[in-house]
Amino acid sequence: MLLSAEDIAERVRELGAQITHDFAGQPLHAIGVLKGCFMFMTDLVREIDLDCSIDFLGVSSYGSRTESSGVVRTTHDLSAPIAGKHVLLIEDIVDTGLTMKYLIDNLQTRRPASITVCTLLHKPSNQKIEVPVHYVGFTIPNKFVIGYGLDYAERFRNLPYIGVVTNAAALIADEEE
Repeated sequence: MLLSAEDIAERVRELGAQITHDFAGQPLHAIGVLKGCFMFMTDLVREIDLDCSIDFLGVSSYGSRTESSGVVRTTHDLSAPIAGKHVLLIEDIVDTGLTMKYLIDNLQTRRPASITVCTLLHKPSNQKIEVPVHYVGFTIPNKFVIGYGLDYAERFRNLPYIGVVTNAAALIADEEE
């Protein structure tokens, strides 16, 4: 285990309070990056005391691998325009920065008032490209992690904590026995 459910809950409360303070009096449009952000986003928006609308984007760069392919594929687009809105882009993890760069560039073409990035996890040691990350839950080492929304081959998202995977093949084999 890397981060306990209690550690995560405490940090999410702190992030929600900081975002509420920073955007005081402004409506916020939260966009979650599927699928990994769903647990974090749900908990985070409950801690934000502002007029807050939500939407989701789906992208993939991992597939069933433990390292990013570097190629970002859109799997689900926004359901409504974001022009003129203050966007809070919520991500589960910023790893190489390539996906976040793609998302920011894509969203900027839609003319929001602002784009602010909030990520639960950040791996700066693996970053290939600099991207603005305004709110970070935890900075972690360059390890493959699962739980609290993060997966390996679409599994283990339901764990209430975040754990480090040292041997993905053994993890799946143990689960199948």
